[in-house]
Amino acid sequence: MKLIPRLTALRQFDTCRLIPSRFADLEDSVLAPLADDDGMLRDLFDLDNATNDRLRGESGLLPGIGVDELVFGVPNFRIVNAAYTYARPEGSRFNDGERGAWYCAFEIETALAEVAFHKTVEYQEIGHFDDSVSYQALLADFSAGFHDLRGADAWEDCLAADSYVASQALAAELLEAGSMGVIYPSVRRPEGTNLACFRPALVGNVRKGHAYRLTWAGSPLPAIEPL
Repeated sequence: MKLIPRLTALRQFDTCRLIPSRFADLEDSVLAPLADDDGMLRDLFDLDNATNDRLRGESGLLPGIGVDELVFGVPNFRIVNAAYTYARPEGSRFNDGERGAWYCAFEIETALAEVAFHKTVEYQEIGHFDDSVSYQALLADFSAGFHDLRGADAWEDCLAADSYVASQALAAELLEAGSMGVIYPSVRRPEGTNLACFRPALVGNVRKGHAYRLTWAGSPLPAIEPL
């Protein structure tokens, strides 16, 4: 019998997910300032919609997730759907490039450590640490059974600091078997806990928390301030 992580019944409120503040209000189109009139704006919308993965997903046109899995008619449903339809091409720790997941932390300190790490990696690649980025915290509540990697040496490879190979393979197996998602220790803040939720319908009561500004001023370590 193949080893799988234990199941934990999770009831966790106020989990934290940080997204760039410019994406926090998806009702406000970033295209509006580019248009001189309503006709031009409609043309821009048509062009954008042709390659908008969230809209394609909501129309059942993406290979990684069906329209029947996405959510509609609840607060911030577009933000929830975007987490699943806008996967990074190389994937993330517990998802591949075809299907995203809702990643969040049990603590805001962990969420900040995660985004700071990944943004710093981008700046290391270009050798330039001089930027300021604002992030909006999104809070969500969960009540479901998730596979749990905490306190088990068998899943050490899935928590590698520099590789997602083992974790993506495990995630693919769990997803195929109907898993709701994975609870795991944060790699970027070991005392913290993260959740990768595989199912949009489980992301409950999504609402805004605080906003934060991360500023890099010549150092890989950003200054973090609440807004």
